[in-house]
Amino acid sequence: MANIEEKIENLVKEKIENIGYELYDVEYVKEGKNFFLRIFIDSPNGIDLNDCETVNNEITDILDEKDYIKEQYFLEVSSPGIERILRKDKHLQDNIGKLISVKLFSKDDNGKKEYQATLENFDKENIVLEGNVQIPRKNIAQIKTIYNW
Repeated sequence: MANIEEKIENLVKEKIENIGYELYDVEYVKEGKNFFLRIFIDSPNGIDLNDCETVNNEITDILDEKDYIKEQYFLEVSSPGIERILRKDKHLQDNIGKLISVKLFSKDDNGKKEYQATLENFDKENIVLEGNVQIPRKNIAQIKTIYNW
């Protein structure tokens, strides 16, 4: 599905940026028997329902025209939220020095399955948390920001 996500991202990115938004991420998932194409957008002023509707209206025709997704799917356009999923290197780069949550697929050598710590650095193979904790990226189920309420 990652290939579809990349194709969709390349297809809609310029259009979304031309109307004043940032394309944060694209996710194509199957939940139950339904498929969902989720387009996450951002802007310095935040995102509201009108922004989502504007982007939806701008990209629907080009998605239908290119027809990359053969199955019936639901299109959702939304904000990435306050606590954001970090899937791309750009997301990690933007959050160096910030508190994140890391969930692993299984317990690591320290017997932990989850970390909450400051992101110090990353490369193609690992992320590094405060205290020089190195976690192989292939063992990571999810990384997200933590918002202190």
